[in-house]
Parts: sequence; C-alpha cells; structure tokens
Amino acid sequence: MKPKYNYGQELRVIRTLRDDGTFPGKQRGDLLVLRGSTGYVVDVGSFLQDQLIYRMHFLEQDIQVGCREEELISIDAPWVESLFEFRQYVQATRALAINGETIVAPGDQGQVLRVLRKPDTEVRYQVRFSGRTLEVREQALQAFEEYFSDASKPKDDSKPKADREPADALASVDHLAEGYSL
Repeated sequence: MKPKYNYGQELRVIRTLRDDGTFPGKQRGDLLVLRGSTGYVVDVGSFLQDQLIYRMHFLEQDIQVGCREEELISIDAPWVESLFEFRQYVQATRALAINGETIVAPGDQGQVLRVLRKPDTEVRYQVRFSGRTLEVREQALQAFEEYFSDASKPKDDSKPKADREPADALASVDHLAEGYSL
C-alpha cells in the first residue's frame, strides 16, 4: 500500500467525523470534525494491514483525527457541498417512480447510504426506502426532522406537499447491483 497523500499536505475531509469510541475524552458519536473542513497530514499508518490511516491535524478545531484515505480529497479537488450525509434520515418531498410505477410516496422516510458528489453536477444520494435502495436527487429529499418532532408524530398532522408530478428515481440500486438495467 502506497499513500496517495504526503506529509504536510493540506486535505479536505468529505464526511463528518464522529468519535467511534476511541477518541480520548469524548463519547461515542460525539462530533469531531465537520465535512468540508481542511487539515494537514501529520502521519500515515495502516489499520488491519489493508487500510491506510492518515493522522490529520485540523487547525481550526485544534484536533488530530485518524482518517481513512477514502474520507479525504486534495484541497485542490473540486468540493461539492451537500445537504445530507451518510446515515442521516431523510424524507421524500415528492413521489419517486421507476418506469411510471411509484416506489416511494411523499413523506416516506429513508436513510442515506451514500453521498454521490461529482464536480459540475448535482449531488445525488443512495437512499434506502422500505427495503429498496434508490439513487435520488438532492431536491427530492428533505431532512426527516423538518416534519417530525420525534420518530412517531407528525407536526400539525401534516406531511410534505405532494402537489408535484412524481419524480423519477434516477436508478434502483438494488436492480443495478443485480445486473438489470432500468
């Protein structure tokens, strides 16, 4: 394994980093560094002989955190900001359909499995809705907390407006993974 980045290089973290239970003085799940923050490579090591870990010093937070190579990009690489992140709960703002068949109704809850950022394009997400994984545009989602004060009760007994035409899901990741095309 050869490191992609060098000592002293400034890099950007592409996902919010939380304590996995190994950071001294913090509780598991505590926020360490927000996605988009930049830091410098202090050291490079390995974990389980198959993952490179970069010890990053984030100057603004004055904290050093271990990051996997896939969590980092060069400071010169295009950065596409996103509204949601990995594991966040979201709701569909409109019906999502594949080939005219509604798969997800407005207000249905899902969980972000992956954030897909590509330069010069919109942010897309792989979201798990009721046993199906779909690739969805950012504008078809909203944070789950916007309509629910807790996991069981809608605010004002309302759901998101469904007065728009159904949006096509970009792809059914379940089917694509199995080799089907849509």
